[in-house]
Amino acid sequence: MTPLKNKRRETAPDERTFLTRLRLRAQRRVLWMRALWKASGAPGAQGLAITDADVDRILQHPRGLNSGEAEFYQTDQTARGLTRQIADADAAVTSDPRWTRLCCEFNLSVFERDLLSLAVAVEIDPWWRRVCGYLHDDATAAQATPWLAAGLFGWDREVRLGSDSALVRWHLARPAENALNPWSTIASWQADPQIVAWLLQETACEPAAAPESDCLYPDILAAMQQFTNSVLKHDPASAIAIELMGPDGSGRQTLAAQFAAAIGKNGLFVVDDRILLGSGAPYHPTGEHVIRSARSARLAHSVLYWRSAEGAEPRLWSLLDGAAQISIFGATTPLPADVHSRALRRIFRLPPLSRRQRCALWTRLGAGDPPIPVSDWALTPGEIVKAASAAAASGDAVVEVCRAMLHQAPGELFVPLPCPYTWEDIVLTPTLQAHLAELEMQARLRFAVLEDWGFERLLPMGRGLTALFAGPSGTGKTMAAQVLARALGMDLYRVDLAGVINKYIGETEKHLRRVFEACERANVLLFFDEADALFGQRMQVKDAHDRFANIEIDYLLQRMEQFDGVAVLATNRKEDLDKAFLRRLRFLIDFLPPGPAERLELWRKSLPLQSPSGEEILGAIDWELLASKLTLTGADIKSAALGAAFLARATNSKITMQQVISAVRRQMSKHGQVLRMGDLEHIHA
Repeated sequence: MTPLKNKRRETAPDERTFLTRLRLRAQRRVLWMRALWKASGAPGAQGLAITDADVDRILQHPRGLNSGEAEFYQTDQTARGLTRQIADADAAVTSDPRWTRLCCEFNLSVFERDLLSLAVAVEIDPWWRRVCGYLHDDATAAQATPWLAAGLFGWDREVRLGSDSALVRWHLARPAENALNPWSTIASWQADPQIVAWLLQETACEPAAAPESDCLYPDILAAMQQFTNSVLKHDPASAIAIELMGPDGSGRQTLAAQFAAAIGKNGLFVVDDRILLGSGAPYHPTGEHVIRSARSARLAHSVLYWRSAEGAEPRLWSLLDGAAQISIFGATTPLPADVHSRALRRIFRLPPLSRRQRCALWTRLGAGDPPIPVSDWALTPGEIVKAASAAAASGDAVVEVCRAMLHQAPGELFVPLPCPYTWEDIVLTPTLQAHLAELEMQARLRFAVLEDWGFERLLPMGRGLTALFAGPSGTGKTMAAQVLARALGMDLYRVDLAGVINKYIGETEKHLRRVFEACERANVLLFFDEADALFGQRMQVKDAHDRFANIEIDYLLQRMEQFDGVAVLATNRKEDLDKAFLRRLRFLIDFLPPGPAERLELWRKSLPLQSPSGEEILGAIDWELLASKLTLTGADIKSAALGAAFLARATNSKITMQQVISAVRRQMSKHGQVLRMGDLEHIHA
């Protein structure tokens, strides 16, 4: 073999210092091996061939071989030059920021560092495999091994690594999967490809920086800082787990980034669990993915942030103990209590933005004056940002974008109702009309009074606007809800409580919870029709079913109070209600049957003189007689007017008084009533 030239090799400009110290040691080791082969008369580097000289050399006492190697490095001129270069490279390795950070962050022992550098070299340059085979004096051993690392760096060959090694725990390097004994000194070790890329600066692992904007939750941010600083001051080694709870779009990640900047971290290292750990992941989630994420956060000197953490298996989070000092979990619901076995856990709930906060955010986005959906609807910061992108189009576009974001598809428990009527279409007594107008006014101004003026403190149970519409069927309760929803610009959802009630204990509450959760933030008016089905169960407690019936009523009223929209109950049996329940309702509005004046107006609205095309369709009608003699409800009057119209159309004539009376007679018969003709004898065919 050609002897190695005694010439100082210049370090390549792009060679990392931790690789330089490895290369120089390999060069020096090659000199010794060639000298050893020459002294024993072995041809050297025979690969699979085993000669007598090889056996004799191998069976020499290890102490003699080691002392001979050390003496060779001191006496051989080329080896002495390499030793000096090795000393320089060892001193210079601390100037490599990435290598130094990697070793210090994961507390690698000196031997672990040396083995990792050898494994990284093999991954960077495949030619190093040939060098490994040469230095092993075995062409089949072309890999990094603890045995070779010990020989190159002068460590005791009995040094062994186990599963508790930092290299293994942090997945920096590990024995080859096909190794029969992964912890033997001749087991092949492989460096993690992500670590190799990070060391070569091919991947920066740059964290997400904090957005340059005002904090929407300054009180929560301050509480997070105070909690973290207090814990770390008491025990700097403590692990901290912070859960940020809020709906999607509430700004959990933005707040986490602002927190990371506030405590001096380089932003967030974000992991999207819906991709990494969710059902759509291209691989089965394991603890390796969790540890690698924590490892990347440490290398980036950032805070580890888990997005949508509630979708992951709880057992995986236990691996974070000691892996990440500060972890933040973004979730919509609390994680199981045993998720963080040793970490100090604190939950921070992000409240809905107030009216003032929503308007301030909209103004900050430069979208002009806040529209009604922004000021009055329970939009999240993310939804406001999305709506602002439509502000340049038109105000209607903003409304439609907001409506689409909050819309919930009706389920079997609630259905949408059309709202074709206005205040001009409904006939009410002056007292009732004033009462409904007050309800509309409070619904319209509720945010301004509760939030801007601070009167929310008077509503400890919730700020929902609740009302009870009580009265006989046909007196206009549903129509009033339709008019109210249209006047407020709200969608109207009708909930049939008769369908919600379930005979099984606890099922009714589940149904009600589904209704309220589906409409929690939508701009809707919930109209609970047939409330008698629930309130009619209110009775003295005689058995368990009676007690749970009362619990169901309590639950409904509680959720109505917590509901940010407007919730209206309709009942025909006000007398069955407990007075304690009535006190929890903001409005109690009685719908009485119409009097003569209201009936007259209802008849005139229901029987128009002309069709939309201008055709005269109404004959002689005795309005006073209809209003004074026929005590009908508004619904009955509308049905009778419709029936008379069909009778007239069938005979191709105008609507006559006789046809109206015939229709009234049929309508009254539905209620088991008989129309007495004594007062109507003057009506002619």
